[in-house]
Amino acid sequence: MKMESIINSTILSLACFPKSNPSIHHQKTVKARRTVCCSLSSKNSNSEGDANGLLKEEEEEKYNDIWLLFKEAQQNILYLNKLRLVAVEELNKANREKQLLLDKIQQLEAVNKLGNEQSLWRELLLRIDSMVLTGLIDSAEASGMRKAVMGNKFSVALVFFDIRQKTDAELLAQLRHFSVGSRKNGFHIIQICTEMEPLVSVGSLSSYVTGLSKALQKKGHIVEVILPKYACLDLTEMQGLREIEAELYSYFNGQLHGNRIWTGIVHGIGVTLIQPLYYSSFFDRERVYGYSDDFERFTYFSRASLDYIAKSGKQPDVLHIHNWETAIVGPLFWDIFVKQGLGGTRVLLTCHGFDSQCLEQPDKLALCGLDPARLHRPDRLQDHTMTHLVNILKGGLVYSNKVVMVQSIYSKERIINSFSHGLEPTLAIHKDKLLVSPCGFDNSTWDPSKDKFLPKNYSADDLKGKSICKVALQQQLGLSKNSSTVLVGCISTESLDFDLNNQKAVWNATPKSVQFIFMGSKATSADGALEYLKKELKDETVRFINKYDEALLHLIFAGSDIILCQSFHDPLLQVPLKALKYGAAPVAVTSNENKFRHFVDREQETTRFSRFISSTFGYLSLSQAVDEIKNSPSKWKQKMVDAMAKDFSWNAECCDVHVSAYTALKSL
Repeated sequence: MKMESIINSTILSLACFPKSNPSIHHQKTVKARRTVCCSLSSKNSNSEGDANGLLKEEEEEKYNDIWLLFKEAQQNILYLNKLRLVAVEELNKANREKQLLLDKIQQLEAVNKLGNEQSLWRELLLRIDSMVLTGLIDSAEASGMRKAVMGNKFSVALVFFDIRQKTDAELLAQLRHFSVGSRKNGFHIIQICTEMEPLVSVGSLSSYVTGLSKALQKKGHIVEVILPKYACLDLTEMQGLREIEAELYSYFNGQLHGNRIWTGIVHGIGVTLIQPLYYSSFFDRERVYGYSDDFERFTYFSRASLDYIAKSGKQPDVLHIHNWETAIVGPLFWDIFVKQGLGGTRVLLTCHGFDSQCLEQPDKLALCGLDPARLHRPDRLQDHTMTHLVNILKGGLVYSNKVVMVQSIYSKERIINSFSHGLEPTLAIHKDKLLVSPCGFDNSTWDPSKDKFLPKNYSADDLKGKSICKVALQQQLGLSKNSSTVLVGCISTESLDFDLNNQKAVWNATPKSVQFIFMGSKATSADGALEYLKKELKDETVRFINKYDEALLHLIFAGSDIILCQSFHDPLLQVPLKALKYGAAPVAVTSNENKFRHFVDREQETTRFSRFISSTFGYLSLSQAVDEIKNSPSKWKQKMVDAMAKDFSWNAECCDVHVSAYTALKSL
């Protein structure tokens, strides 16, 4: 209001001073006076009529001058009023932008405050570990402090806000005065693994560890991750990275060896990195896997992880291990570490497949302190086929209290009978402790309602933005722009077979009104396949993108009606799960009869995702999907709305299965 009154005052003051030049009006006034004087001096010589004519002319000239001034003043007032309206609108716009900025700042401050609070109490737990390793406190006192911190997470930020400025001695004094609260019902889980996104990613394990850990913490559980300190680690997203000022000694090959211990926070998850000193070459390499001494490398890491847990006084509810690389933790825990203050801890093994098992000479078990003679038995680690060797993955199956098999489609029985790779006898014996879990996806990044890469966001409640995304995708790739045209996307990866004959057959059998977009990856094999297809399928309705483009990938999911998948079980890129979230139908590829179909189990012991796919898209070929889109658009739209409303993220079924397993472990 103050700004508006200033503008009005300015208008009134300026209205009194027109734009015209004042000297012009002065000249006109002088001229008029001269005219009057001349007329008076010649009064005697001119007639009275002439005098009247001159007076009349003078009056008309004055009238014209006044009218001109009035018009100029009116134009000035209109011009200034226009400026006033523009200024008011700009002021209102500035006020709106200011309010939006203030709201955004408040949101960011709230998120930052929450993130700082979460990072703070996790960092506090890591500092307690450091105190134990340096001998400042014993494991019993550390256990009580951890319970206090975990039971009062939200008050920790008020008490320990300056934790990074305090020495261990100062922090210890403050911890001892911290009021002990009751521990909440959440589980304390330590994941011992070889990959974690974004630190180190090779396969599907990395996204699984991070996605599940974040989901568990959202539900009130405490999750820590222990990793080798690879030379190839990407530490750009790790917060508070610090080295504990004490060496951890662990047993290997008959001696104790020193390790450097690093701690930090990734996505709110406490991470510990173990760096061998004597065996420094174990993880100072270009690759994570694929070396002749992989057994020695990961056995060393597994033993060092358990030594760290025991010596730091941790008492987790669950040790969560993964695949053969850390499966040796199972026998190590029960044969050596369970009596080192870990009597309440149980072991859960996750298997992302049984094709990699690690067979070794039995005497190599002695490297980490195990007894080869005790373990090289049919009911323990002896391999079923090559009986002179021990099977490390089998040892994990036998010595774990629960086993989770990551498989989105098949039932427990089908996995045991068809995908066990020689472990069927062991899996059958331990069938009761087997669980099946689907993979998930990160719905904080993959969500069309808030996807930053999309020109228009949309959701199951409002699908208008999806057609806008389709037209934007068509325009970007030079396809004919029509939101009613069926658009099919296909994402290929190096871990999935790219069947060229299938792709050609499907394209040839599809109406030419359907548009195709093929996106490759960094994989040489996939890119080569796309180059071949590009030569074979020369058509204005087909586009090929050989390089991986994150923004374009999001737009392909949003703009496509159908997404072709090599399998409904895709733990690496989670293509079917993302397709459903973005309102695109996943249609799976098989080589049978050149159709896009996929076998889906109908047994009760399958995942909720498997049952949903089986009842919706599991038996659809591409041509059937295209026909349904064109012939029954209302029915198809409702099917996609229902699919988008489902939650198949890490927070849903995958997390539920693991919480159920952890709960069952506590009763053992």
